[in-house]
Amino acid sequence: MSIKIKPVLSATDRDEFIKLPYKLHSRWRAWIAPLFSTVKKDFDQARHPFFKHADIQLFLAQVNGHTLGRIAGIVDHEFITARNKAIGQFGFFDCVEDRDISIALFNTASQWLRDEGMVGMIGPTNPSIHGEMGVLMDSYEIPPSIRMVWNPPYYPDLMEGAGFSKAIDQYAYRVLKDNVSQKLTEASDKVLNRCKASIRILDMKNLDREIKIIRSVYNQSWKKSWGFASISLPEIDFFFKSLKRIIDPSLVLIAEVEGNPVGFSISLPDYNSVLKHLNGRVFPFGYPVILWYSRKIKHLRSVLLGVLPNFRYRGIETALYYKTWENTKDKKYDSFELSPIFEDNKKMIRAAKMIGAEKFRTYRLYQRRL
Repeated sequence: MSIKIKPVLSATDRDEFIKLPYKLHSRWRAWIAPLFSTVKKDFDQARHPFFKHADIQLFLAQVNGHTLGRIAGIVDHEFITARNKAIGQFGFFDCVEDRDISIALFNTASQWLRDEGMVGMIGPTNPSIHGEMGVLMDSYEIPPSIRMVWNPPYYPDLMEGAGFSKAIDQYAYRVLKDNVSQKLTEASDKVLNRCKASIRILDMKNLDREIKIIRSVYNQSWKKSWGFASISLPEIDFFFKSLKRIIDPSLVLIAEVEGNPVGFSISLPDYNSVLKHLNGRVFPFGYPVILWYSRKIKHLRSVLLGVLPNFRYRGIETALYYKTWENTKDKKYDSFELSPIFEDNKKMIRAAKMIGAEKFRTYRLYQRRL
């Protein structure tokens, strides 16, 4: 078998790179096709703000003219500065169940990163630690929630067979509506009263101001977390604007003490339950499908939460989780996912358990020396 690894250099190649997961994963019932138009924007290096401080090279693996794998080598200069070490990243890895093809992809990405001066690599990050990342390690039969990765069960073997080892795990926690502890209503109010804190919902009329507040708290609260690199204003603005149509302001909360922001949480309705009926495309019949199935969304995902260091260990994290769930009481949600949470983030794990959530998924980041 002759394996050809080719760099993506044309618009045609880029489309082939983007479309490959739709070809490889359509046979898996749990996989949900993202909107092709959205994915295409994520690879637009002229418009996506991530590429203002990062370089990327895409590669395709072909056998007898058939594309059977893909990978991206990524150099995120903000990430390197934060770690003070030349660690590159790989992302957007997809491949058939073939160790030779996967090793050829990993080796090619490794060589590109080595040529860029990197001494190690971690991943997958798609395209950064602020995006979708990790390899799903279990619960393959369960479809992913919005903005979470899914991969076939053989991916860990491909990674480890290519010499990668665990860097760190992330967990997903989930609580069913009937299992949320009712005792938290009183406890949450006590926490807020004791801290002289209040929690308000997102002000969509002043979205630019709110985005700046959330970015400031995020960068301060996550500064010492594993692999953290600060997020730029254009990047977080891109994140919010890309999700503006599905954001529910009552599920994006800001905690304040004496009028000053000290924490936030962002939760999203799980629109993956809508996307699974679209097969990656809105046209020509997608809008009626979206309108119909958006009314049937039952799952909610907490995407991100942060509390300033001086206000941790006071219960504000748990209060944010609980207030989010409380704001859904007149809605149709029956389950709440909190993900991803790094395995060493004991505060967030404790907060998740406090509302009755249990771990149900693991995502792994891998590393390898160059």
